[in-house]
Amino acid sequence: MSERATAAGAVVSIRDLTIAFSKRPRPVVEGVGFDVRRGEIMGLIGESGSGKTLTALSILGLLPHGARVLSGTITLGDRNLLALSQRELSRVRGDRIAMIFQDPMTAMNPVLRIGDQVAEPLVTHRGQGWRAARASAVQLLRRVQIPAAEERAAGYPYQYSGGMLQRATIAMGLACQPELIIADEPTTALDVTIQAQILKLLIHIRDTQNAAILLITHDLGVVAEVCDRMAVMYAGRVMEQGPVSEVFAKPAHPYTETLLRSTPRVDAEFDLAAVPVMPPHRAAPGHACRFVDRCPYRFERCDAEPPLIETAPDRAARCWLVEGSH
Repeated sequence: MSERATAAGAVVSIRDLTIAFSKRPRPVVEGVGFDVRRGEIMGLIGESGSGKTLTALSILGLLPHGARVLSGTITLGDRNLLALSQRELSRVRGDRIAMIFQDPMTAMNPVLRIGDQVAEPLVTHRGQGWRAARASAVQLLRRVQIPAAEERAAGYPYQYSGGMLQRATIAMGLACQPELIIADEPTTALDVTIQAQILKLLIHIRDTQNAAILLITHDLGVVAEVCDRMAVMYAGRVMEQGPVSEVFAKPAHPYTETLLRSTPRVDAEFDLAAVPVMPPHRAAPGHACRFVDRCPYRFERCDAEPPLIETAPDRAARCWLVEGSH
């Protein structure tokens, strides 16, 4: 599976994406490529600082101050989003692409009623009048299972619980029936019961709306529960990608294997492993593998960084040890 090949059914295709901060010597995201397909939940997993959130924010042109895209393409339909002006991107945000942020309280305007915030994309992107848009907002709140939706639509963010507020942000994202939904750690701030409800809601959206969902997380349990495919990021690189069931059954990259072995499982037949506490290796391009200082299988060839190597249809890993690569 080449990072340059575009999969059939892809809603968004990222190719060779490289992002850097102006005051840092090396890129923080380098050569990243994957597809998010219609009717699937794609999990983008990695530890803090791996580059997963920056990758997602680049799709919407929302990189933080000082960050810039050095190279690559992000294709939605037949348009390269990286070539669009801010004005053109503003027409895409909330319409063709929606984002669900980690902290719903900061994603909502505290002085506007929830119903008005859910209705706003319909006014902005669909040209609806406010009366019709507010009526649609109530229906959207019902759709995400907010009780007494008409009454709740008149409320303010501070009157909502964390789980209910996250549902409201999802309703706002669904307003224009987007082709792609980006969910950035949408359950992190919620208790376990509410987490399960939000994840179930994402599955329902995938199944009923045939939407493409990019789910950013550091939680392998979440990936196992809701995702169809996954890409594992480490130190700015995609280290492995493929169908979730196959990656969990037989990880191809040592980093993925170590992550899985460090996750508690009821049916586990091995002791829990720990990822060695060493900072990621961000070498100059063409030099050692990013995982080399933490890898239990290190050998001489690891002094040269491997490409993303196809291991099976729809599967790839960035490791010299994968079958047939050495």
